[in-house]
Amino acid sequence: MVLATTAVAAGCGGSDPEPTKTSESSPPPPGAEHSREGSGPEGRTPVGDGRGGVELTKLGAFAYPVHVAQPRTGDDGHLYVVEQCGRIQRIPIDGGDPELFLDVGEQIACGGEQGLLSVAFAPDYADSGLLYVYYTDTEGDERIVEYRRAPGEPPTADPESARDLLAIEDFASNHNGGLLLFGPDGRLYAGTGDGGGSGDPERTAQDPDSPLGKLLRIDTDDGDTEIAALGLRNPWRYSFDRSTGDLWIGDVGQSALEEIDSATRAEATARETDLNFGWSAFEGTQPFNADQEAPGARGPTLEYGRDRGCSVTGGYVVRDPGLRTLFGRYLYGDYCEGELRSFTAEVGRPAADDRPLGPQVPALSSFGEDVDGHLYVTSLEGPVYRLDPAGAGG
Repeated sequence: MVLATTAVAAGCGGSDPEPTKTSESSPPPPGAEHSREGSGPEGRTPVGDGRGGVELTKLGAFAYPVHVAQPRTGDDGHLYVVEQCGRIQRIPIDGGDPELFLDVGEQIACGGEQGLLSVAFAPDYADSGLLYVYYTDTEGDERIVEYRRAPGEPPTADPESARDLLAIEDFASNHNGGLLLFGPDGRLYAGTGDGGGSGDPERTAQDPDSPLGKLLRIDTDDGDTEIAALGLRNPWRYSFDRSTGDLWIGDVGQSALEEIDSATRAEATARETDLNFGWSAFEGTQPFNADQEAPGARGPTLEYGRDRGCSVTGGYVVRDPGLRTLFGRYLYGDYCEGELRSFTAEVGRPAADDRPLGPQVPALSSFGEDVDGHLYVTSLEGPVYRLDPAGAGG
């Protein structure tokens, strides 16, 4: 499905708790050498049981951090922390003093679910110096903007290089999606919310002519945009398995059910697709809007109710062999509960061994992954942590 969008080409659940303002054949990303299952004698890391064995190493404290990223090429010694009110900070990978990389604070609306929401670096960042940011502008609309790295050290993004890639008109302040990722096919993906309000009031999620409530695939050369998946309410955080290329989405629920969706790499990257996750004909597995249809809707891999949280924060399939208890499992959490949990990552099968990991992260806003597969987690209260094997120190 191709969209006729304007190519200038944290999301929360039904209670909408608002954070306080203060080419198809391309290989998987680097580091995709581990299988999802196997045994030690064969040189493969077996799937973990999700029972502890992990500690959080604090790397620093920031102003409302909502995302952590690292270029695949060109800067493997640093991480980039996105702060909700407009700044991207560059820090040493093991923590240390931050350096301001980009500040778009004057271009954005900040507060609640609005702000600067993510950054993605081009796969050839070392050579091209290109990066992309997703934010809500001062009018409350979603924008994806390209920047170029400026000459000199330490590296910064050149504010004068801004090029609008995509603009999406919005009608409410919540449900903005906000995550940009380059997929295993080398294309740029963007998760968009249904536009906000309650109950999909404009019925955007199942509308193939609307860019809202979708996972979009964007041509970074000309802004041409197509739908990779529809039927999403607020896919605040999603990821591609660095080993298989499979897609995992944490889609924030309305008033009863949070859900985690999944699809194979082939399904997620297909140029012609009917991949549909059901909102707002369904919330999770339950019928929702009777006037909506979602033919062939894909049911969630996992759903949970308000007894366990109110706003799912999607994570990653763990491929760091040092995290043995989590290897091959999908790690996620909930903004309201802060409990890290995981289950064995098997696309197309309901999660059968979902369990708590142990560590707690209050106001859990996002996860991140570096080029070597190490995982990070952010709290809107300020801290950014790396997940390390228990006892590793740091």
